[in-house]
Amino acid sequence: MAKKFLLKLLVVVATITLVAVGCGNDDDDAAPEPAPTQAPAPAEEPMDDEPMEEESMEEEPMEEEPMEEEPMDDEVIAAFVFVGPVGDAGWTWAHDQGRRYAENATGATTLFVESVPEVAEDFRAVVVDFIENEGADVIFATSFGYMDPMEELAGEYPDVVFEHASGFKMNETNFGNYFGRMYQPRYLSGMAAGALTEANQIGYVAAFPIPEVLRGINAFTLGAQRVNPDVEVHVTWTFTWFDPAVEGDSAAALIEAGADVIAMHQDSTAPGLAAQEAGARWVSYNSDMSAFAPDAFITAPVWNWGPYYERIINAVAGGTYSPGSYWGGMDDEIVALAPLALDVPADVAADIDAVAASMVDGSWDVFTGEIRDQDGNVVVAAGETLDDGSMLGMSYFVEGVVGNASP
Repeated sequence: MAKKFLLKLLVVVATITLVAVGCGNDDDDAAPEPAPTQAPAPAEEPMDDEPMEEESMEEEPMEEEPMEEEPMDDEVIAAFVFVGPVGDAGWTWAHDQGRRYAENATGATTLFVESVPEVAEDFRAVVVDFIENEGADVIFATSFGYMDPMEELAGEYPDVVFEHASGFKMNETNFGNYFGRMYQPRYLSGMAAGALTEANQIGYVAAFPIPEVLRGINAFTLGAQRVNPDVEVHVTWTFTWFDPAVEGDSAAALIEAGADVIAMHQDSTAPGLAAQEAGARWVSYNSDMSAFAPDAFITAPVWNWGPYYERIINAVAGGTYSPGSYWGGMDDEIVALAPLALDVPADVAADIDAVAASMVDGSWDVFTGEIRDQDGNVVVAAGETLDDGSMLGMSYFVEGVVGNASP
């Protein structure tokens, strides 16, 4: 991981090049950045969409920065591969806030490329460039579809650390995975939605039928049924993580079919905008998106990636990195619930607080039985709680979900 002093200059030039790449992907449909999340995200984080601060050659001339004052051996270059635009107000925005947080906390140099397709060749090209041309020491890849090519690259570059969000593969030396128990705040958000629906029909705009998404839909449904046993959750698949037009149209169709609350596992604000236009309510995802559709907004399950990124970068810098399979919950504050709308009933809000406390102290978790699937089969016996392996491989819908879990 040692670097020659000349690398400092090369990183500066490469960083400026990456700024051009990142900013060249403007999308007219991408939402502007939201107000800061109410989850435990640091208030001092910059909220603009600029990929990174550029270093000034005049302010940092080579002759004024002796190596003994800032040894290059201690500097980590961390590179992030994002599946969407950093201005999506959702998944990628949350990861980028984590990147900024970690950069500020560790002093590391961070780089990123946004909107990289989940195609092996595209992913490989970006990562190889980060390693061979930018000198990256650690690669963070933030979408499920990057998992297999990342595993191959970890074998090819044993001196580089690879960390993959939402996957399950790892090795014993330089390749780990990380995620959060988002199903926990999903359940809490379902409680709020179940209290506010008048039609007892909630629409759910969902990206792909993979265990992560199925788990979230099921948790949300169980939470809604806790306060409203008559509620149904109707699921529409979009087969995209980020496409505002498709997301908005899907939400509108669900509302037209009778839903008066919209939930989502998507990355844009479009479902919320559709809900507000129709006079419906909305549970967002990834961040507190209340500023975009304030009349519709109920709450949101949100991410706080910064502390994890800080921890990994510090481990790389200190030579103590060891790959693991991290799945943190509300107790770690990697996931949280955004503030509730003022019209959520006080007794429901109090119950939400109590359930959240039980998740944090470990006395209760979401998939505790008895739970039945759509066909009435018992999938979790009374008094039992699903283990992590069963949750990570979830392939069914619970009772109360209307839709196909394997379309």
